Amino acid sequence: MSSEDNPARSRNSPARPFYGDGELQFHYPTVTMADVATLHYGKALVSGDRGVGDIPVYGTNGVTGYHNMALGTGPTVILGRKGMGNLGVEWCASAFWVIDTAYYTTFARNVDPRFFYYFNKLVGLNHLKDGTSNPSLSRDTFLRQRFPLPELETQNSIAAILTSLDDKIEANRRMNATLAALARALFKSWFVDFDPVRAKMEGRDLAMAPDLAALFPDALVDSAPGPIPEGWDVRQLREVVSGGHGEIRTGPFGSQLHQADYSQTGTPVVMPANLIDGSIDQNGIARIDDGHVQRLKDHQLRLGDIVYGRRGDIGRKALVGPDEVGWLCGTGCLRIRCASDRCPPSYLFHYLGHEPIREWIATRAIGATMPNLNTGILGEVEVLLPTNGVAMAFDAIVAPLDGSSRLARRQSSTLTQLRDLLLPRLLSGALRVRDAERLIGDAA
Repeated sequence: MSSEDNPARSRNSPARPFYGDGELQFHYPTVTMADVATLHYGKALVSGDRGVGDIPVYGTNGVTGYHNMALGTGPTVILGRKGMGNLGVEWCASAFWVIDTAYYTTFARNVDPRFFYYFNKLVGLNHLKDGTSNPSLSRDTFLRQRFPLPELETQNSIAAILTSLDDKIEANRRMNATLAALARALFKSWFVDFDPVRAKMEGRDLAMAPDLAALFPDALVDSAPGPIPEGWDVRQLREVVSGGHGEIRTGPFGSQLHQADYSQTGTPVVMPANLIDGSIDQNGIARIDDGHVQRLKDHQLRLGDIVYGRRGDIGRKALVGPDEVGWLCGTGCLRIRCASDRCPPSYLFHYLGHEPIREWIATRAIGATMPNLNTGILGEVEVLLPTNGVAMAFDAIVAPLDGSSRLARRQSSTLTQLRDLLLPRLLSGALRVRDAERLIGDAA
């Protein structure tokens, strides 16, 4: 590494290594960052000068676009350099371009680039920024930081463990994206474009089993929203859920659920922040003492309920699965329970997620600083009701996809918690590789 590329090799006044609000206690020998890495400035590339291609262009906090030329080839770690917000730490194994708000790195032979990435991802960069109007990270400051340096073989093993967990999480994310795309495509084909009905009208093959094809009519009729298949109907959501055991209910207000009711253990309470990617994220979920559940039983969740966020980012929602039965719909959420065979859970869940419906709901939320829904607004949503047979057929196809996504998200949540538990302990040397491998084996 040349002194020109790395002007700050001094070991004087090394900054302490942070982890959250505390410090890491290293069990491995430490060196300075200057001993293991070289930081290179990125090169400006405005949007208008970027060609059409698949080379990722990185800025201070991740990918900002794509280009048809590369500034370098990985593996590398991109470090955010300037900006008021978070300074990112990104891994890139392939060709890349880095603009002038970030650095890219090359490494000494005795350091595993992935180990370097995980360490800096853990410690972060924001505490190293200097300046107020446009705070930035200088190379001098970064390169004075202490870096744990176990034997290269140990670094390789630690990086492999953490990478395997991240790879499983990413594989689940991609699978869920594919499953969600399949469900959206089927919903659009059947209930937006009416492809099976139009195929029958035009005498074309429906490319589906005869008993399924027989469920679709062969004509469209006029309705207030526009043409719909013959025998289908449009009703407001309040009508769809009325009668039987259906309802739209607001989660408990602050006067019903007090701060003193919460505890470290007990029954989970689903808040808007827990509604992520169509599921309930258990990381950091609030809980109340089981002794308070009885008085809040009207807010308990059943299989097939939909929890809909009514505050802030309107449109967050989750379909309640078997593992979430008995949990509580929390403050800031609406619980939708539909008992109609013409509107089974998976159908209504995907209907409410259809972008025009979501936009319609969001534009009617009350309030500017904190948009808010109520049962009246949500009850006005017009729902297309197919015949029982079509609705149940859609549910039979899509419900297993939703179930697979739910299981994958649950696994990813567990893997994320395990990775975050292992990360500081492995990198600091507080936990040895063989013990981490045993923990992963027990969790698998």
